[in-house]
Amino acid sequence: MAAPYSGVYSARDRVDNEPWLNRIERGADRLGIGADARSVAADLFLSAVPDTDRSKPAVAAASLYAGALIAGEQRSQSRVADAMDVSRISVQQHWKPILESAGFQPPSW
Repeated sequence: MAAPYSGVYSARDRVDNEPWLNRIERGADRLGIGADARSVAADLFLSAVPDTDRSKPAVAAASLYAGALIAGEQRSQSRVADAMDVSRISVQQHWKPILESAGFQPPSW
């Protein structure tokens, strides 16, 4: 079991971003991703919430991809993108910076 990542954000951030957290939950449901990965994905998203709503779908999808990776439940970028209704390129462009900003070393593959 992966140790849960606990980023720095306020309780208000969770309330303000509830629709995006619900979207991550729905994507995780579609992918059959477990509780640990969902929790990490939510923490990653809340720690990296972009200022513009336009960027939030991509960051939510990349957070789910990265959370699943951390929790050992890796899914392909394409599958995560489909489940989150974004392009694969959106996931590809955002997941490594999200991991790095959270203090993780992205894999080199």
